[in-house]
Amino acid sequence: MTIGLVGLVGCAGERPNNLGARAGLLAVCPASPNCVSSQADDEKHRIAPLIFSGDADAAFARLKLLLGQRADATIREEQPGYLRVELRTLLFVDDGEFLLDRARSVIQVRSASRLGYSDLGKNRSRMEEIRRQFGATGEKL
Repeated sequence: MTIGLVGLVGCAGERPNNLGARAGLLAVCPASPNCVSSQADDEKHRIAPLIFSGDADAAFARLKLLLGQRADATIREEQPGYLRVELRTLLFVDDGEFLLDRARSVIQVRSASRLGYSDLGKNRSRMEEIRRQFGATGEKL
């Protein structure tokens, strides 16, 4: 049983050292299909950013609240206009990032698996779910 638990903990993987916004950019996705980014140049990895209208800080606070209410999300790093979140799927941990882009009235997004090659579309589907939730909370304001 101990060996099994050690194996399960190993599925989380280690946090990559290339995370974080640099000069308004999130890390580039690797060649593997287990990453999506609103700043990606290629269609395989590209996903739309979160769009908002009105106050940028209010929109980012709304996103933080939304992420804090998700059972699969843990906010691990917060800086002005930037959030890094660990997103759990069963035994695996993915890294999500959200970067406020005031000039474009969007929040840039990136989500990538820590382990493996394919995620069977989980990072994309999760980000699309967050997009729907973010849009729904914005409609209530």
